[in-house]
Parts: sequence; structure tokens; C-alpha cells
Amino acid sequence: MRVELYFYTTAGCHLCEQAELLLNQLPSLLEDSMQIEVIEIDISTQESLVTQYGIRIPVVRNALSEKEVGWPFSTEDLITLF
Repeated sequence: MRVELYFYTTAGCHLCEQAELLLNQLPSLLEDSMQIEVIEIDISTQESLVTQYGIRIPVVRNALSEKEVGWPFSTEDLITLF
């Protein structure tokens, strides 16, 4: 199974760098049959994204289920997106 995760972020966000490290750990924590594609979305490219996520980034959202977690989160929190 392939799952797309949207990673809402922006340049210079130190919390986003920490979140990216957690995202990189996910494949080793999930079943081998599950493939994850992380799609990074820079919120600064759209005013509507800045309005929605500006004070909440980093945010990770499952593209299919639309479940999302905002910072602070752990790898356990990320697993709940599946």
C-alpha cells in the first residue's frame, strides 16, 4: 500500500527540521508492504496556506484520510495517521 503524506513547512523553520527527522524514521516503524511518499508543501507559496497553517507548522496530513497532526508530535503520533 502507498500512502501520501503532505508535510506543511517553510524555509528557516527549525521545528520543521525536527519534524523531518521524525518523518524519516517512519518507514522503519511501519510494515514493509507500506510505502510512504512525503510531499513537502511550502506554505509561503499560498496566502491561504499561511492563514491555515502559519502558526501550526510543521503539520503532516494523510492525503487520503485527511487526518493531520500538528507540532509538537512524535513518531507515535505520525503512526496514528495510518
